[in-house]
Amino acid sequence: TEDEIMLFERDMKEFWIEFKSVYGTEQINQTLSLRDSCKGSIEVLSAKWSRKLKEGDLMIDKIKEYNNEILQQSKCISEKEEQLTEIKLNQEEEQQKNLTDSIQELKEELEKQLEIMSSKDKAVKEKMERLCKSKVLFEKCLGLEIRRIHNEQLQFIFRHIDHKDPDKPYTFTLSINEQGDYEVTSCTPPLDCIAEFQLKVRETNNFPAFIANIRKAFTALSYK
Repeated sequence: TEDEIMLFERDMKEFWIEFKSVYGTEQINQTLSLRDSCKGSIEVLSAKWSRKLKEGDLMIDKIKEYNNEILQQSKCISEKEEQLTEIKLNQEEEQQKNLTDSIQELKEELEKQLEIMSSKDKAVKEKMERLCKSKVLFEKCLGLEIRRIHNEQLQFIFRHIDHKDPDKPYTFTLSINEQGDYEVTSCTPPLDCIAEFQLKVRETNNFPAFIANIRKAFTALSYK
């Protein structure tokens, strides 16, 4: 009520008058000054710590930002390392494939070379067999002697050509070259037509006719 309020205000005034009389105005002023000083210090400290807290919050945000950047960089590095590993594996697989293909090509080329060599060797053996089979016939009918000499060559020796000297030898040496063709390497006495006979036997593969033609040439030469 208003009476109660008025009574409370009167009591406060009496208390304040009594307080001043006991402590004095100077002490009260000192107390108020100290209060204001403490209040100012508290306000300064509050502002300072508020600023520190804001700086701390900013620093925490920066640290979080740096951590996020570090995580992103770590993730990027991990991805790059995985890509590099995959590239290395792909390169190794490609190198292995290239090496395998190269080895396969070499094998195929070697097989071709072996087939060619085998074919040539077979052809040479067949021709040598034909020569050997003809040996007896030529010796009996044409007075011919066939000898196997160095480097797998055959030497053909004709006799009974020169009626003045039946034992006089007329010879030529025959080999089979790398192409599998007949090749005359020597002829004694020399015949101008030997190259022609050699070319013809390569074309016709008629070896008996080749031997007969050479004997005829030697015989014609003996009458000169």
